[in-house]
Amino acid sequence: MDRSVTADASGIEAFIRDLPKVELHVHLEGSMRPATLIELAARHRVEDIPGTPDEIRAWYEFRDFPHFIEVYRASVETLRDEEDFALLAADVATALAAQNVRYAELHVSLYWHLMRGIPARVVFDGIEHARREAEREHGIQLRWIPDFSGDFGPEAGEETLEAVLREGPGSVVGFGVGGIEVSRAPFADLFGRARAAGLHSLPHAGENGGADRVWEALDLLHAERIGHGIDSMGDEHLVGRLREGQIPLDVSPTSNLRTRAVDTIGEHPLPRMLETGLLVTLNSDDPPMFGTDLLNEYRTAHRLGLGAPELAALARNGVRASYLDESAKRKMITEIDALLTRFPAA
Repeated sequence: MDRSVTADASGIEAFIRDLPKVELHVHLEGSMRPATLIELAARHRVEDIPGTPDEIRAWYEFRDFPHFIEVYRASVETLRDEEDFALLAADVATALAAQNVRYAELHVSLYWHLMRGIPARVVFDGIEHARREAEREHGIQLRWIPDFSGDFGPEAGEETLEAVLREGPGSVVGFGVGGIEVSRAPFADLFGRARAAGLHSLPHAGENGGADRVWEALDLLHAERIGHGIDSMGDEHLVGRLREGQIPLDVSPTSNLRTRAVDTIGEHPLPRMLETGLLVTLNSDDPPMFGTDLLNEYRTAHRLGLGAPELAALARNGVRASYLDESAKRKMITEIDALLTRFPAA
């Protein structure tokens, strides 16, 4: 891979801006803007939420991954009714469309709402209203990946899957598990039922739990994509398995930095993952919480030494790893290739 960065800043910025994009690993609840968080906290009188944008940003200085989860759970408490979920999803769709994102698959922390007594129908009705409006207004397509936190145990997964099968709209494309990385073995039967019902297996693994979690996701959950997966790079045999199967890894560099999964951005394995032949997609994970967005993730990849051809390859990977229909995939890839001819040296 040529690591030279030969284009001026305005050239690469224009390339990143104009690049047609998909995003496959972004959390709905983790995409809440500080202004929206403050508004909802005031509306529902939720205590312990900072009252100004500056205080929110300070609140988002995470000590480690468990601290991030603690803050994430606190912010979820502000979501109570259908209008709240519609507002959040509409905000997220607008922000994605402004970055030339054409299609996104968003994780929805469904169990965290169920455990608070909020019916799945309230969640789905709110986000579906926003999804339809966003497609009409911005042309962006949104799809959903309901998930649960693995550290809550198999019962949380059972309740989540039952709610999805009972109430989930046709825009649900997959089923996931996230949270603090515990063994994925107890969820094997659960994911088997999800796959039998037509849901794609899209678990988090290898973000901070080691290569064993990735092996479990592959062998026990039959994962079709891996959320994060950066710990795979410490296991040569696992890298070979992922490369041979071209199993997509949804990577989020700034997220990994902010949750202390990597010590510095310069140590991030993204360039090595690409050099090794892994199928990597680029994502923002929880953008406002990490002070980033998808445009910034492409800028970060560029700072790690990736030029326009490599950035275009990441965009193509995202398209190919998505659940877009094949004609839409071909159209987007044609657009990406055409843009690259205008910025060959970027």
